[in-house]
Amino acid sequence: VQLQASGGGLVQPGDSLRLSCAASGRTFRYYNMGWFRQAPGKEREFVAHITSSGTNTYYAESVKGRFTISRDNAKNTVYLQMNSLTPEDTAVYYCAAAESVTTFHVRGGKPSAWGQGTLVTVSS
Repeated sequence: VQLQASGGGLVQPGDSLRLSCAASGRTFRYYNMGWFRQAPGKEREFVAHITSSGTNTYYAESVKGRFTISRDNAKNTVYLQMNSLTPEDTAVYYCAAAESVTTFHVRGGKPSAWGQGTLVTVSS
């Protein structure tokens, strides 16, 4: 599977933004999908994941209640709706595909694919 993330941009604190990650290939629906982010000078961190069927989701504490991950398997796309953005959310956001959700949470875990990243800047 190949992934293409999009939707980043410059927004003000309190604004919303929706990221998309489009996947190629007919196997998308079999993959668990995750979003990660990397702020300047920091390590990449987990943001959210969604299981292959879309039944289960999981969020980092820092985004819980503000971000929503969803997927449309008919469109081979996973989304990250981000509300109430703060400057601390500024980062390059990456989508990832993995056969097991554990991969997203194990240090050094290697997803099957990464998107190229899309920059989100929250600034007044």
